[in-house]
Amino acid sequence: MANPTAFAGDAVRRAETHPLRDVSFGEIGIATERRPDGTIYVRSTTSLADYPVRITDRLHHWAEQAPERVFMAERDGNGGWRGITYAEMLSAAQKIASALLARGLSAERPVMILSGNSIDHAQIMFGALYAGVAMCPVSPPYSLVSKDFGKLRSIVGLLTPGLIFADDITPFAPAILATVPSKFELAATRGEVTGRRVTSLDELMNTPHHPGLAVAHDAIGHDTIAKFLLTSGSTGNPKAVINTQRMICANQVMIREAMAFLKDEPPVIVDWLPWNHTFGGNHNIGLTLFNGGSMYIDDGKPTPAGIAATIRNLREIAPTVYFNVPKGYESLLPVLREDAELRKMFFSRLHAMFFSGASLAAHVWEGLDEVGARETGARVPMLTGLGATETAPFFMSVTPQTSRSGHVGLPVPGNEAKLVPNNGKLEVRARGPNITPGYWRAPDLTAKAFDEEGFYKLNDALKPVDPDDLAAGFDFDGRISEDFKLASGTWVSVGPLRAKFIAACAPLARDVVIAGLDRDEVSALVVLDVDGCKLINPTLPLDDLAGMAKDELIREAFRERFARLLTQATGSSNRITRAILLGEPLSIDTGEVTDKGSVNQRAVLEQRAALIGDLYAVPPPAHVIALDEDAE
Repeated sequence: MANPTAFAGDAVRRAETHPLRDVSFGEIGIATERRPDGTIYVRSTTSLADYPVRITDRLHHWAEQAPERVFMAERDGNGGWRGITYAEMLSAAQKIASALLARGLSAERPVMILSGNSIDHAQIMFGALYAGVAMCPVSPPYSLVSKDFGKLRSIVGLLTPGLIFADDITPFAPAILATVPSKFELAATRGEVTGRRVTSLDELMNTPHHPGLAVAHDAIGHDTIAKFLLTSGSTGNPKAVINTQRMICANQVMIREAMAFLKDEPPVIVDWLPWNHTFGGNHNIGLTLFNGGSMYIDDGKPTPAGIAATIRNLREIAPTVYFNVPKGYESLLPVLREDAELRKMFFSRLHAMFFSGASLAAHVWEGLDEVGARETGARVPMLTGLGATETAPFFMSVTPQTSRSGHVGLPVPGNEAKLVPNNGKLEVRARGPNITPGYWRAPDLTAKAFDEEGFYKLNDALKPVDPDDLAAGFDFDGRISEDFKLASGTWVSVGPLRAKFIAACAPLARDVVIAGLDRDEVSALVVLDVDGCKLINPTLPLDDLAGMAKDELIREAFRERFARLLTQATGSSNRITRAILLGEPLSIDTGEVTDKGSVNQRAVLEQRAALIGDLYAVPPPAHVIALDEDAE
């Protein structure tokens, strides 16, 4: 039997000989200023083009220019596609806007949406946007996965919503009954909540035309709050990030001018990314609408159970640009390698791919280059950048030529970066029309988020590719808040070490929490990748995380990779000799993991204090994988 790893390596080397697919992309030029204190300012030299006052201005535009074009589509109950055109979405938005205005809703009494991506969700969203009523999509896991509904209760108290919507409200009933006072109106496409009246979507759609609708829409300005997006930050309950019309509209022009291929043809995307996050809800919905494209709502997920639906959708719809998180690409790559028909459809009109949320492992990136080159004769550009919920999100971008793992590029037109020395690193801050004015009903948090010049503090560190030529761009250098000192006073740079650990222990480690504050050495709590573990021992069930952590085949496979990583250490700041494979899932209720799967390092260290003690015990307990001399 051929060695698949060797084949992949040979294919990757062949891929490197192929050219990069030529796509339209804007030039990113910069001007820099260096201050005596080491602070660096990096500004785009390209002026930002004019942007609309309201994002719904683009809905009007496309409803007039291409009324019958599909704006969004989703799977129907029969396995086909249910679509809604631009003209139909505008009509629905105006009807729902009338219903919201009749209820006197506003930023003080916004619309809250509990369910995930759907056409009905979109109709409520655009109805709120059209009326100038703030809306807030809430992560479904806060209602469906949480055990105590603590975060949802906090969100309801913070927002005081005037209307709460879910397409199918029945699964949300326990969370609603536990957290939502009876004075708040409920609405849904279908379903019921025992003891509560639920307004139907049809009832909202059949509201008489509000006489003040046109005036209300015209009154929407750049500073009107369009939505609240929730972000948990490093600790505590979710914060509501204010997203204004200015932020969203300006950011869409930034995206369009950078990714200029969006102008070449209306984009077609197949997308599962949740709308309660800025990547899916601002970036992807926005670029679809702004450029007159079509979004096919992917009912799949980058999980063992969900990837089949994504593959089914990609067999039918060829994207012109594809967005995903690194785990999604990792799940998709083996299928693209083996399935010629899927590969042909996927790459048939693909201009570029884009990832966000975490670093894309080098072997996955190289594998995508390989399958793209095999199918098209060229490598399809993989794009990324740096942004946040507070930046709407597009702030920095790579180009197709500079893109590589860990690189985030340069500020896009309209943005300015400020790099401030911080414990040997350069902390990055952002300023531009796409930056949030702050957090809803949280003036103290808002004040802390900005510096004296009005730059938003991303809490990230960057490193210039070439300190003498900043036009070469910047690499990501970790999160400032995650770094810590060992007992010796040596700083541990968690971000780069974490990325190195995950790469070295692939495919077994989905994430890792680095420990060692005030200790003599660095150690690790490992979040297992269940897909990777199944490659080592296919007999283990996917839901048996504890069994995977104890399985001897997996532990031995991890030990081999862990030992190789140790040989690459250059000092105490990156020398890890002990690790524990976590056998219990991280908790969304205690903040260990966010609803999008991001690991909160600080919360895990606090919640797993007993395991940290085990890591440094002499001798270590049996569940600790130890490579140091103390373990002998």
